[in-house]
Amino acid sequence: MKAIMVCTSVSHGNTRKVAEVIGKVLDARIVSPDQVDAAELSTYDLVGFGSGIFLGSFHTQLREFIESLPQEQRNKAFVFATSGFPEASFRPFSRPLVRLLEQQGFEVVDTFSCRAFDTFLPFKLVGGVRKGRPNASDLAAARTFAEGLRTRTSTTS
Repeated sequence: MKAIMVCTSVSHGNTRKVAEVIGKVLDARIVSPDQVDAAELSTYDLVGFGSGIFLGSFHTQLREFIESLPQEQRNKAFVFATSGFPEASFRPFSRPLVRLLEQQGFEVVDTFSCRAFDTFLPFKLVGGVRKGRPNASDLAAARTFAEGLRTRTSTTS
């Protein structure tokens, strides 16, 4: 299985840490949206898309990249995120990105998120929240997620 991960990690490197753990398990190349061409994505069996969560949404750069992709994509995909707070059932942050990917022709096979250090206002005033996250437990959960993803996608490829 050939995999690539498109990752936007801008604040504290939280999402990049998670991407590196998942990428190691999947033997995936990790790139930012401006480092990969849309046509290149079609050469991969599995594509991961991830960023931190900003005001309840994935980073604008990642969303705009996905919106620019041709709708004939037929890859399997997964979504991953880091966030200062858990995904709220009344406003889930992963669902809109999953729908966008599906509109672009991807088959989204799974999602992953974990807590991460967050200094968005007003939290910056108190030094941020979730200091030390993602921690070893979060990264172990990311590894487990990736191992399951690898098993499921390699048997269905």
